[in-house]
Amino acid sequence: MIIVTGGAGFIGSNFILSWLKEKNEPVINLDKLTYAGNPDNLSSVKDHPHYTFVHADMGDRQVIRQLLSQHQPRAIINFAAESHVDRSIHGPGDFIQTNIVATFHLLEETRAYFDQLPLEQKAQFRFLHVSTDEVFGSLDPHDPPFSETTAYQPNSPYSASKAASDHLVRAWHHTYGLPILTTNCSNNYGPYQFPEKLIPLMISHALKGKALPVYGDGQNIRDWLYVEDHCEAIMTVLDKGKIGETYNVGGLNEKTNLELVEMICRQLDHLKPASLPYSSLITFVKDRPGHDRRYAINANKIMTELGWRPKESFESGIKKTIDWYLNNENWVNNILNGHYRQWIETNYQDRVSV
Repeated sequence: MIIVTGGAGFIGSNFILSWLKEKNEPVINLDKLTYAGNPDNLSSVKDHPHYTFVHADMGDRQVIRQLLSQHQPRAIINFAAESHVDRSIHGPGDFIQTNIVATFHLLEETRAYFDQLPLEQKAQFRFLHVSTDEVFGSLDPHDPPFSETTAYQPNSPYSASKAASDHLVRAWHHTYGLPILTTNCSNNYGPYQFPEKLIPLMISHALKGKALPVYGDGQNIRDWLYVEDHCEAIMTVLDKGKIGETYNVGGLNEKTNLELVEMICRQLDHLKPASLPYSSLITFVKDRPGHDRRYAINANKIMTELGWRPKESFESGIKKTIDWYLNNENWVNNILNGHYRQWIETNYQDRVSV
C-alpha cells in the first residue's frame, strides 16, 4: 500500500481517483484539510475498500510514526503543500511552516521507518516529492524551457518554500540514503481545482457575470498541464524513476494568461451563451508583486527515459475542464462561502482596473 499526503487537494485528489481506477493497491490519504483540502473531491470513493482517510497534519510526527508502523507502506507520495502564490504574499508564515518545517518532520519519520526495514523492503521503498516549476524563477521570452539542471531562483514566498522543501528531500537522499524521487510540474488545470486559481476563477466569475480580473497586461506565460496527465506522470515516475533523480513534467502548452482567458470566454459563449460575449467582462488589474513573466518546461527526460507524454492537447483539456465545472456548479457553490469571498475581496480590493 501507499500513503499520500495532501490527498484532499486538487492534484492529490485527482491522483487518488486515478490510482483507485488503475491500481489494485490500497491508499491512505493523510490531509490536514486547510482551505484547499476538500473531502467532497473524494466523495465517490469514500467507501472504497482500498481507500482510507486520515485527518492529520503531515508535520505531526506521532501520527506519521503510527501510520508507518501500522501499515508498512511501500511508498509515500508527498503532495501536501501550501501552494497559492497570492496567499503566500499576504501570509508567508503558513508556507514556511507547511512546506519546510512539516516536510522536515515527514522526512525524519520516513527516514526512521526506512532505516528499520528489511533489505528487500528497503529496495522497494520510495519517497516521491511533488514540486513545481516555480522554483526555477522566471524566463525571458526567448529563454529555453526549464530543465532538471536549471538553477533555482524562486521569486515568491511560495516558490521559495517549495525550493527549500526540494533541497531538504535531496539532502535526505544524499546524506541518509533515503530513496527519493522528485517531480517538478508546470501549471495544472482540470476538475476539482480550488476556485481562486486562474481557470476556475474565470469560469466561476463569467457564469455569475462578474469581472474577469487579469493581472497586469495579461502577457504572463504558463505551460498548462492537464491534471490527469500529471497523475499518470507521477505513477510512471513511481514505477520507473531512478532513485535520486528529478523529472520535469510539462503539458507542452505555453499560453499567455490573456490568451487563456479569451479561450475560456469563447468556449463559454458556445456552451452557455449570455447576452454579451464573456470577453466583455475581462478587466485588467494591478499586477501581483514579483509576478514571474514566463514558465516553460522541458519534459524530454521523462518522455525519453520513462516513456510518458501528455495525452491531452490544451484544446481538449480545457474543454473537459469547462464541461466539468458547468456540470458541477454545486461543488463550486459549496466552496464559495464567507471565508472564500473574504479572501477574494482581500486579494483584489487594491487591484483597481488599469
